[in-house]
Amino acid sequence: MTEYKNPFADRKHYYEHSEWVAEHLDDFFGDSVMTVFHEIPTLDLHLDVYLIEPKNASFRILITSGMSTLKMNVSEQVENSKELEFAELMMLIPKDIEFDQLYTGKNKNDWIITILKRTAKFPHFYDTWLQIGHSIQAEEDMTAYGSDTDFVGALILPSVTFDEKFTKINKNGRQINIYNVFPLYKNELEYKIENGYNKLLDFLIKANGKEVLDLNRKNLIPKKTLWNRLTGK
Repeated sequence: MTEYKNPFADRKHYYEHSEWVAEHLDDFFGDSVMTVFHEIPTLDLHLDVYLIEPKNASFRILITSGMSTLKMNVSEQVENSKELEFAELMMLIPKDIEFDQLYTGKNKNDWIITILKRTAKFPHFYDTWLQIGHSIQAEEDMTAYGSDTDFVGALILPSVTFDEKFTKINKNGRQINIYNVFPLYKNELEYKIENGYNKLLDFLIKANGKEVLDLNRKNLIPKKTLWNRLTGK
């Protein structure tokens, strides 16, 4: 039997970053109810997801802890590349979305947590990086994240709810960025791949898209756009 080897065993791990994230969340939401979906023991990257219920807010927050344990492989050609090496991800969700106490990936609404987990691990498995404007798909064949959703991918966006005091953790000369994850339908993801971030962002702004997850939101791409007619999608 071939022994499985942790693909990140030889990488430098910044375990203290999980402590920094916990301290950061406590600073902002110490008086709020917090629960944690702990990673089932894994042989690759340990990644937990916090569920926070901010007081006097109309939403709850899901945020990863563990993505920043490893440094992303940011292109040296990118300006201020050192400031983009570490990141965590979040999603704002309606208060009425419920989860089972244990995340298995198969329970109702688990796909929401799955988006965060898969996206957070993606740059480390593929030796790349993520930042605002990047997109990711659930599967190569554009299969959805779960049987109870039509979302097949996600877009990395800046938060419009929180300012940089929350979305940037600066400590000991390092910066951990907290990005928002926006789920995408199939043709939205295809449009972004074909036309770029700014073109899709125009549709999002025009639709007055909200940062809080809308399970029933309308597709951003009108059915009769020139792009649809040309591609037949």
